Amino acid sequence: MGAYILRRLLLVIPTLLGIMIINFTLTQFVPGGPIEQIIARMEGGGDVFESFAGGGSEILENDSTSEYVGARGLPPEFIADLEREFGFDKPPLERFLNMMWNYIRLDFGESYFRSISVLDLVLEKMPVSITLGLWSTLIAYMVSIPLGIRKAVRDGSRFDTWTSGAIIIGYAIPGFLFAILLIVLFAGGSYWRLFPLRGLTSDNWEELSLIAKILDYFWHIALPVFASTISAFATLTLLTKNSFLDEIKKQYVMTARAKGLSEGQVLYGHVFRNAMLIVISGFPALFIGVFFGGSLIIETLFSLDGLGRLGFEAAVARDYPVVFGTLFAFSLMGLIIGIVTDLTYVFIDPRIDFESRG
Repeated sequence: MGAYILRRLLLVIPTLLGIMIINFTLTQFVPGGPIEQIIARMEGGGDVFESFAGGGSEILENDSTSEYVGARGLPPEFIADLEREFGFDKPPLERFLNMMWNYIRLDFGESYFRSISVLDLVLEKMPVSITLGLWSTLIAYMVSIPLGIRKAVRDGSRFDTWTSGAIIIGYAIPGFLFAILLIVLFAGGSYWRLFPLRGLTSDNWEELSLIAKILDYFWHIALPVFASTISAFATLTLLTKNSFLDEIKKQYVMTARAKGLSEGQVLYGHVFRNAMLIVISGFPALFIGVFFGGSLIIETLFSLDGLGRLGFEAAVARDYPVVFGTLFAFSLMGLIIGIVTDLTYVFIDPRIDFESRG
């Protein structure tokens, strides 16, 4: 197993390098870089993309000293100073190598527009993503596994039929649409104002007692977590049900029943471990997926400033240190989680031996 883990860790290096090369190369062809953003704001255009659409300043046809939209009226010396400040006076290959060297030393740089280090910025936004990712994943597992087992035991019954219908309806409703429905009904949209609509805590959170702080926290996260969890029920529930149905039909289950074991002993003493292999082992990957892929729309609707909004705003503003720093860190963690997922398989079922492959 040690050799397998070593091979996977060594494979992380070229995979991560390939991800960074592809994304860095793509940004070289994307219009509206950080310098163009700054120039457009200084020229009063508000947004550099207005210039591309023809609504902003234009480049003089005979002006060979400027390549930036909206640079008309700004001295070339000022443009050159901006390029040196952001490092764009160097060729792309040198900039990429310097960036990767800094990332290896865990130096992710500083945001172009926020005057704060990328690491501090991510840590500032992380509580929101941890809240949505952790609670959404836990609730999905806590509901889906018992429900999936129940559906497998009562396969074909009325209970199985109407729960399948409810699950499919919940899965078909987009998360943002369900979030809007929750806001309209329970957050003062048109009916009841039972839940707050902003942030993770109240303004007077520091003044509250410990019990009051806990209740206040859950009061704030109830709606966004519910909205981000609803679509996860279908996949996990049906996966659990199908896994149990496959195991229930096997010979060892018939043997256990023939020995006089109760249905509970058969299900939870023999079937559960085998059936839950694929479900439980996927927990790390599912959590990281929800954590990193936090819904931008749900964060916006509930005024939560998390990693989803951070990534979107950084991409729009061409804040490259934030874009590439978070991409590097999250890609690295995602690759490591892939290894952890494989180890989880082995922990749950020791019969699995990745070492014997290939």
